[in-house]
Amino acid sequence: MLKTLFIFYTLCIFQTVLSQEIAVLQYGGAGDWYGNPTALPNLAQFCNQELSTTLSTKPVVVKPNSIDLFNYPFIHMTGHGNVFFSDEDVENLQTYLLSGGFLHIDDNYGMDIYVRKEIIKLFPNAPLEELAGNHPIFSYKYSFSDGLPKIHEHDNARPQAFGITIEGRLVLLYTFESDLGDGWENPEVHNDPREVRLKALRMGANIVTYAFEN
Repeated sequence: MLKTLFIFYTLCIFQTVLSQEIAVLQYGGAGDWYGNPTALPNLAQFCNQELSTTLSTKPVVVKPNSIDLFNYPFIHMTGHGNVFFSDEDVENLQTYLLSGGFLHIDDNYGMDIYVRKEIIKLFPNAPLEELAGNHPIFSYKYSFSDGLPKIHEHDNARPQAFGITIEGRLVLLYTFESDLGDGWENPEVHNDPREVRLKALRMGANIVTYAFEN
């Protein structure tokens, strides 16, 4: 009962005074949740410069079972390997997402087979569905008429954006075969051309601002 009241009180704060900030999810399962360390700082800087946001360029790290999750309307998750959500993680993430939070999962190549089974734990009755190219997230600030852009090639497969929508609101976005996070990294990390990095950053800005405003 006390835990329920505490969560309710926290959610009231979450809904009314939440600042616009982003965080990285430190999940279990021994996967490299810490991948792409320069990605979110660069994305935050891009949003601040181009869209006049005031994001911290030093995103914090939060665990899925932590009450601190509710301090951040946008949570980013990435990696190459195994992912595991405990029952406590699932309960807290569900509450967070249903109360207005947003989770962006970006497969950094190799995460797909692991993360899909954990997503099912979160919403067993709301399967991942591919977002059509006319979804608002692809034109929110910058236009991507063909949907999710391809940033890095791995398996010669098309990039796909999957989502879970609850009561008309996109609460979880899973970007696959795109590697947006690699495109957000410092230029020397992957030696991507400027136009490729710009596509990645613009798509990232769409995701961040969409999450904040919906």
